Amino acid sequence: QVQLVESGGGLVQAGGSLRLSCLAAGRTLGTDSTAWFRQAPGKEREFVAGIVWSTGSIGYADSVQGRFTISKDGIKITVDLQMNNLKAEDTAVYYCARTRWTMITRDASDYEYWGQGTQVTVSS
Repeated sequence: QVQLVESGGGLVQAGGSLRLSCLAAGRTLGTDSTAWFRQAPGKEREFVAGIVWSTGSIGYADSVQGRFTISKDGIKITVDLQMNNLKAEDTAVYYCARTRWTMITRDASDYEYWGQGTQVTVSS
């Protein structure tokens, strides 16, 4: 199995920025898709952004368009999420997930591997 480890979460003021990183250990990520999800207490886990390694296709949730940027590093085998202009409603546990699909899917049930999550808290 591939192991995914998130880092970069923390506490930030509204309007600030954070950069999350998802590191893959074990098998490499070459043709799969990786996505970021988030889940706040009492709410469903929701798709944030995803990227397909083989095609470069990128997708974002409407709520983060223009503020978040997902990127990949083929050398380090990481998928990063740059989060700018953070809002209080962005507060959640953020998870990195991987699927064997070579297309972007926003359904959490389609993802086979998950990281442990990293807490992002935005105060205002």
